[in-house]
Amino acid sequence: MAHEDPARKDGGTTGNADGATATSELASLLEADSRGEAPRAGEKENVELASEDENARIDWAIIAPLVVIVAGVVLWGLLGAESFTAFADASFSWVIDNLGWAFVLFGTIFVIFVITIAFSSFGTIRLGGPDEQPEFRTSSWISMMFAAGMGIGLMFYGAAEPLAMYRDGVPGRSNHEVGTSMAQTMFHWTLHPWAVYAILGLAIAYSTFRMGRKQLLSSAFIPLIGERGAAGPLGKVIDGLAIFATIFGTACSLGLGALQITSGLRASGFVDNPSTQLTVGIIAVLTLAFLLSAMSGVGRGIQWLSNINMVIAALLAIFVFVLGPTVNLLNLLPTSLGAYVDQFFLMAGRTASSADGTAGEFLSSWTIFYWAWWISWSPFVGTFLARISRGRTIREFCLGVLLVPALLSTIWFAIFGGTAINFEQHGRSIFGDGSAEGQLFSLLHALPGGTVLGVFAMILLGTFFITSADSASTVMASMAQSGKTEAKPWLAAIWGLGTAFVGLTLLVVGGEDALGSLQSVTIVAATPFLFILVALMFAIIRDVSRDTVYLDMKEQERFARQLAYERRLHREGSQGGERG
Repeated sequence: MAHEDPARKDGGTTGNADGATATSELASLLEADSRGEAPRAGEKENVELASEDENARIDWAIIAPLVVIVAGVVLWGLLGAESFTAFADASFSWVIDNLGWAFVLFGTIFVIFVITIAFSSFGTIRLGGPDEQPEFRTSSWISMMFAAGMGIGLMFYGAAEPLAMYRDGVPGRSNHEVGTSMAQTMFHWTLHPWAVYAILGLAIAYSTFRMGRKQLLSSAFIPLIGERGAAGPLGKVIDGLAIFATIFGTACSLGLGALQITSGLRASGFVDNPSTQLTVGIIAVLTLAFLLSAMSGVGRGIQWLSNINMVIAALLAIFVFVLGPTVNLLNLLPTSLGAYVDQFFLMAGRTASSADGTAGEFLSSWTIFYWAWWISWSPFVGTFLARISRGRTIREFCLGVLLVPALLSTIWFAIFGGTAINFEQHGRSIFGDGSAEGQLFSLLHALPGGTVLGVFAMILLGTFFITSADSASTVMASMAQSGKTEAKPWLAAIWGLGTAFVGLTLLVVGGEDALGSLQSVTIVAATPFLFILVALMFAIIRDVSRDTVYLDMKEQERFARQLAYERRLHREGSQGGERG
């Protein structure tokens, strides 16, 4: 009776290239083990980290051009506001008209990619040595990723966005749809932003802690462009674009934070007519605070402030939940989740051609702005996530980064957005003049003890401001010093000051439409980095496909199939002999 291995039908083999069978391989391994000569797992997997090189040099080829560009933007904005605004508006229109589809398409592709990686065979690979354990406990890990990822944004849009969606509706849907309002908000703030962060964070963490390369984005591209390419002009451009995008993305967040703190001071009665000088003063004080924090190191300053942020944010949310329409908010959670799942692909496929060609303005003001904002934040949030995730597996990293902050964001918007919508339904609208920065404080002041809650909200905005700028400046300093984990403090100071000046410039140039100015410049600055993220997905796949853990897993599967095939042949041969 002839037996044929199914693998051979496709040109495959059941043995090794030298013709050895699985049985003979197993016998050789057992014999070597009995003599004490068998290799032990992990013997060759100690990783030397280039990111911990004390002699890492400062890369002036990246610093000098960026300092000139940032200084030029600040001077142009302050001295030639009209031409700067005209250029920003023209660039914004070009990006929206020609590349809006790319932001919409790849935003969802990023989500699919991260979920696929998490549940693939790559998921068991550890971001570090084979037995390395996480540096930070899980609660601190979540606090730091949440505070760095979108703290100010949640404060700014927590009540304002669901209320705007409820009042105005979304393309193709009527207004006053509670489920649609919450679903659209969740679409902007849950899986999509954290997928962007996860891609860059995974690439940096794997490259740095698993492969021992420099903690640079260019190093993560080595599988595609080689070590010479990463160290050459192309690598400098990649790292330079990462810092450039970070400066403008962070400047947008700092600008939003300053606007809202100013609004909070007015709502609380501390000032009557906030001036530009007051905004400058707020930014100056908070900039000094985050510079002091950045110089204390990630393990102390950022971790301490992030934990404080989570405590204050949790207390604020609990107070609103208890003092607000509690039962209504509990009902809103399943409604929001159901609407999000039901309308996911409708929202993911919405382009300027949707709703009879009327969706373009909505997308540029909301969805594309958010996607650009997340992309511009991704270099520093991703690198920061990588730094605090050493020792975790790829599956743990991807699912943790994607799902935990998304769940917290959902709860946050259900509490603040749900309360705002409930007030609107019952004639207690907090919409006011339509300015998003003041609506949070209008909501808080409509509750018992609202003045005290408003003060807590301003404190939380200040600490979110500090942690966001702190994280960004330390990461940019690392990028500028050849990826050294603990870069020189004065480098962090340079990038931090530059970011603060850019944010202040955008606020001054924007005038009454400061929010629009922040949004437009953020979208333009983030556009080149969108295509770097697309290429990064291919670099990740190529890198992890060569990992010894993955290769060993595939080899184990091959060996098990081969051994099972030989056992079957042996068993059938023995049975045939007995019958004979």
